[in-house]
Amino acid sequence: MEKALDELIIPQHVALILDGNGRWAKKRGLPRTAGHKQGCVTVEKTVEDAARLGIRYLTVYGFSTENWKRSAEEVGALMQLFRYYLKRLLKIAKANNVRVKMIGDRTRFDRDIIEGINRLENETADNTGMTFVIAVNYGGRDEITRAVRHMIKDAADGKLDGESVTEQTVASYLDTAGIPDPDLLIRTSGEIRLSNYLLWQLAYSEIYITDCLWPDFNRDELIKAIEQYNNRDRRFGGAKA
Repeated sequence: MEKALDELIIPQHVALILDGNGRWAKKRGLPRTAGHKQGCVTVEKTVEDAARLGIRYLTVYGFSTENWKRSAEEVGALMQLFRYYLKRLLKIAKANNVRVKMIGDRTRFDRDIIEGINRLENETADNTGMTFVIAVNYGGRDEITRAVRHMIKDAADGKLDGESVTEQTVASYLDTAGIPDPDLLIRTSGEIRLSNYLLWQLAYSEIYITDCLWPDFNRDELIKAIEQYNNRDRRFGGAKA
């Protein structure tokens, strides 16, 4: 029996793997870029839905370190879409009091995209509502590798004592420093893998897989995932009482 919305425990942090844009387009005889465009529309709606439901952090996998392997045509189209979306997102964030943060290695992007990312973060930094995190040119192994390099440099500079390193120390060097680990991971299109996403942070997250293709994802699908989350018994490695 489904619980009423006001009876649900809303996860503090929801992470999303937005899968199925290409398949959505193919089913309709459209180019893959049409799927990515519709996927961006879905992201916009999901940001608003999540904020209204009371989710405090929403993290989406926008572009992975492996996505550069796609055709030059598709990558170029994605970059143009990203440029457009950075401007759209600024308006949406301001209208919904949302703070935006980008994680990943942004140095590979063109200068105008980097400037757009910086502007988006700076102009939403004082917003007090939901934090919307976008992983761009992001890979979990790359994030951990960069963190280790930073820790080694700080140790060499006398800023870090290797003997005192804890899990909290490592977390503070990750791109997500200061952000709680996701309570719930949602992956669309039925794929069952992490795809190098938030490898450290997802250690004890609940995972929900749906066959729904990302462009078709909506508020009802989000609520279904939250309902499933409410049926889970989170023990973080401990024994059931």
